[in-house]
Amino acid sequence: LGILAAVALPKYANISSDARIASLHAARGALTSTGAMAHGKYVMTTPVPATVVFEGSTITFATVVASGYPKADAGLAGAAGLAAADYTQIAAGTAATANSPATSATESAFIPVSVAGSTAGLSCFVKYTEPAALNTAPTIAFTTTSC
Repeated sequence: LGILAAVALPKYANISSDARIASLHAARGALTSTGAMAHGKYVMTTPVPATVVFEGSTITFATVVASGYPKADAGLAGAAGLAAADYTQIAAGTAATANSPATSATESAFIPVSVAGSTAGLSCFVKYTEPAALNTAPTIAFTTTSC
């Protein structure tokens, strides 16, 4: 039994970490697809809309550059299905803390609630960054160092 515990336990010790990393991959996919759908609606609608509603959430289009992609705000999070029960959103223009990353005026970060409020939240998140130029897509990256 001792040998089994010595071999099997370390293998399953990182299940929580693996689940958080998988969750961040899913969040990245949700943000990517929501951004692409909103962009498609923006491109196909004349005149171009200032907002669009997906999944009951109002997406505001980025205003720094008229790229047709969503603004980094709570509307995007809601449309992407990133619920407050699962993720803590770090709003655009927030300074870094001991528990969360900094975001610029065009970025929003999402930390799994299981690590939000702890130092692990500083390096376990997905970040959406609005496009910086026309004809470019948003950047959606994640950091999993301390998941």
